[in-house]
Amino acid sequence: MPFPLEQVPLFLAVLDTGSFSAAARKLGKVPSAVSMAIGHLEAELGLTLFDRTGREPVPTAAAQALEPQARLLAQQLQQLNQQALALHAGLEKRLTLAIAPELLASDWAEALRPVVAQFPALVVEVLAAPQDDALELLHAGRAQLALVFERPSLDAREDFQEQGHETLVAVMSPRHPLCAHWQPGTTHTIEMPQLAAVRQVLVASRDPALTNTRFVFSHHLWRADSHAAARALIAAGLCWGWLPLSLVEPHILSGELLRIPFNNLSNGSKLFVDWVWSKERPLGRAAELFVQQLRARG
Repeated sequence: MPFPLEQVPLFLAVLDTGSFSAAARKLGKVPSAVSMAIGHLEAELGLTLFDRTGREPVPTAAAQALEPQARLLAQQLQQLNQQALALHAGLEKRLTLAIAPELLASDWAEALRPVVAQFPALVVEVLAAPQDDALELLHAGRAQLALVFERPSLDAREDFQEQGHETLVAVMSPRHPLCAHWQPGTTHTIEMPQLAAVRQVLVASRDPALTNTRFVFSHHLWRADSHAAARALIAAGLCWGWLPLSLVEPHILSGELLRIPFNNLSNGSKLFVDWVWSKERPLGRAAELFVQQLRARG
């Protein structure tokens, strides 16, 4: 016979307290009712769970074998009840975060720890999407929050919390044709107009109509929807592009990439990084707690 679900708390109470009378006090029952319920449970299972020959009941080998799964089940039931109560009180079924791929390596996950601690059954979904696509997911209601670089202008539909900043640098491979004539140990510089005629790769939306032109310098443009793909194209000497310094610095130090030495401007653009959410729809409890954690950390 299956173990009756409603008898799990009773079974564990007797194990934890060591007596029927103490278990009864813990459960708000009379000792005779607890003793009778354990007797019925033993009859249903066809097992002797407690040795009653002494003054207090002693767990048998069968009870000890059932105990780990019973405790796991009790914990799962508690989480289920908490989740049901939280859903009733406004907890979202899923917390979806849309993150620009260049920012996936940043310190964004730490703020989730208190959220998951409070709502252990919460489902979290992380979607890596180019910045324009991440914001589209946000405004379409597919994601509750988006982690993106600062926008050229504020959107009245959005609220935001700054997470930090990132520096974008222009990089190319030493194998790029533009570097072919450079001699080792000599100093070389490139003027920005030279790059206008050189192929550039842009981390951009999958929708060709959505193109942030802030970092478009070339007349010949390739597109990639992830920084990893863009870096691979750059490292192959096929093009140049702007990428986060935190991601490309190891490749610069190894010599795989070089930070383009501009003649007429510094190579580095510092951008703020923001968590953004929509003002047009209320945040669920998990998203609200996440935002609280961001503000406490900020």
